[in-house]
Amino acid sequence: MLQRVVSTMRLILIKSLFIFTVSLILVGCQTLKSMVSDNSESTKNECSQWKDADNQDDDCVDWDASKFSSKAKKALEDGNYDKSIKIYEALEARYPFGPDSGQTQLNIAYAYFKNGDHDAAISTADHFIKTNPRSAHVDYAYYLKGLVNYKRDIGFIDRYLPTDGSQRDPGSANEAYNIFAELLRRFPNSRYVPDVKRRMMGLKNKLAMHEVNVARYYIKRKAYVAAANRATGVVEKYQRTPAIPHALKIMQEAYTKLEITELANDAERVYQENFAHAPPENTQNVTLAQKVWDFIGLDE
Repeated sequence: MLQRVVSTMRLILIKSLFIFTVSLILVGCQTLKSMVSDNSESTKNECSQWKDADNQDDDCVDWDASKFSSKAKKALEDGNYDKSIKIYEALEARYPFGPDSGQTQLNIAYAYFKNGDHDAAISTADHFIKTNPRSAHVDYAYYLKGLVNYKRDIGFIDRYLPTDGSQRDPGSANEAYNIFAELLRRFPNSRYVPDVKRRMMGLKNKLAMHEVNVARYYIKRKAYVAAANRATGVVEKYQRTPAIPHALKIMQEAYTKLEITELANDAERVYQENFAHAPPENTQNVTLAQKVWDFIGLDE
């Protein structure tokens, strides 16, 4: 009798476990189906942001990495940078550890740069440098960061009006120069070295003339000690730039006003020895727009 009761209880327990297991499986399948459905719907919604105007594109649910990449590249080449960014970011999210994930990051950074989103471009390039320190393309990440800062403050006014960039805040120019210098130090054989050197020369001239403009401002304010210090800094730091003769003349004037005759004479002597026979600044070909701009003095 006891044995029959035990057998019955055992059978009931086995049936209960079976029913419980089947229930878990069914619930799990329903949950998985819901997750897949939600993910698919999310992907469709995400892809609808860049769906082609001719409506011939599918919803990108079945796209592989190659198709994502080709679509993003096409958008980039067409100048549709916002669309390109979205597709590249979707590619990065879908295949975060793919063999071309590093290149995708660089492409996103470049698309941000072309789209005028400078902070995002620099942030993405920095992320690439940190996560891919041994990549063969790290030099490009540095180059792109420098290029972003180099062109950061070039806007509508600079393109169409005769402004003097050396009279504005040199923060971006300084940052670009320092990044380019680091690229030269880390990657002396990089393919970008020739272009970087050319850009650094222009930046150096711009930074030197900025210091000259500050020194001239101090002269106008009769702050002769500050003017002399700024001009001396130009001579010491920015050798072989067009700013040197201007700095020497400022030094001569400032030291004369301060009645420091010896230093004033030294500045005049150096100027006469090196720049006395240099051709004067060309004022013949200055445009009417330039004359008006200088008269208004908006750069000062």
